[in-house]
Amino acid sequence: MSKSSYRIVIFGAGSIGCYVGGRLLSGGADVTMIGRSKMQAVFSDHPLKVTDYEGFSAEHTLTDTRYVTSAEAAANADLVLVTVKSAATREAGESLAPFVKPGVPVVSLQNGISNATQLQEAMPDANVVAGMVPFNVLQQAPGHFHQGTEGHLMAASNTALEPALPWFGKAGLPLELRPDIESVMWSKLLLNLNNPVNALSGVPLLEELSQREYRLVLAMAQKETLRLLGQADIPTVKLTGLPTRLIPVLMSSPNWIFSRVAKQMLTIDPVARSSMWEDLQAGRPTEVDWINGEVVKLARSLGTEAPVNQKLVELMHQQEKDPKSWAAESLLKVIRKA
Repeated sequence: MSKSSYRIVIFGAGSIGCYVGGRLLSGGADVTMIGRSKMQAVFSDHPLKVTDYEGFSAEHTLTDTRYVTSAEAAANADLVLVTVKSAATREAGESLAPFVKPGVPVVSLQNGISNATQLQEAMPDANVVAGMVPFNVLQQAPGHFHQGTEGHLMAASNTALEPALPWFGKAGLPLELRPDIESVMWSKLLLNLNNPVNALSGVPLLEELSQREYRLVLAMAQKETLRLLGQADIPTVKLTGLPTRLIPVLMSSPNWIFSRVAKQMLTIDPVARSSMWEDLQAGRPTEVDWINGEVVKLARSLGTEAPVNQKLVELMHQQEKDPKSWAAESLLKVIRKA
């Protein structure tokens, strides 16, 4: 393993941050992860293990200087990756602002649309870059993080990121720089509209998507979003094997058609679940306001409504207080009344 003089700091190292950090460590990068003391305690008893649906597996013993709890560790960073939950974005920016050197790229690898803007407001001297994580990561056991779906990292085109690209390549986790990151993020959000559906279902992603009634709920949320994106003149981009605007059509198709086409379009590990489901299990607030809630905000900015996505937001907030599993038929019936 080669020694890196390029220092990468991951702020908010939970499931996504620990997975990305573990992959980068496997590629020889110099990585410091900043997170909660609860996670630091996990690594005092367990190694960091990262695996994926294609069979990749690696373990790293994290020293107390490799996983830390203070933002001060970002002072010597050449690159900062922010992977906190969306509700903690402003707090993350305020914590990092005194330490990150001017010009150092700070990449938001978070769900939603507006996190990079919030980070930039909280740390005005920083070089904040919007990014996107397309895949799902689940903590399967203490310290073990598993990538259950396919896809590669993306970020807005920024020359300051170019020195980082070889390290992501060595890690087998390529980072693609895009000039159309707003369209990329909205296209990813269209896929993430399934997060509340999966969380409400209480079953793994593959099992949920095998049931047409759940897919019809997702298709309704996606169609509503695509209509609003069209009104706002925000284009979408192709992130899967199917053009984005055809995804709701596939979701609405009979099971035999969906299963045949989906196998060619998207790889999903049988154990994969949404991060929203994981948040519910941990008793944490979910990110529904930064996923389906973004659609509701877009609708309001256009002087209209997004009743399907609004209903999913309401159901998830109810779920946070009183969790239950929704049968596919029951959920579809409620959403159709929205």
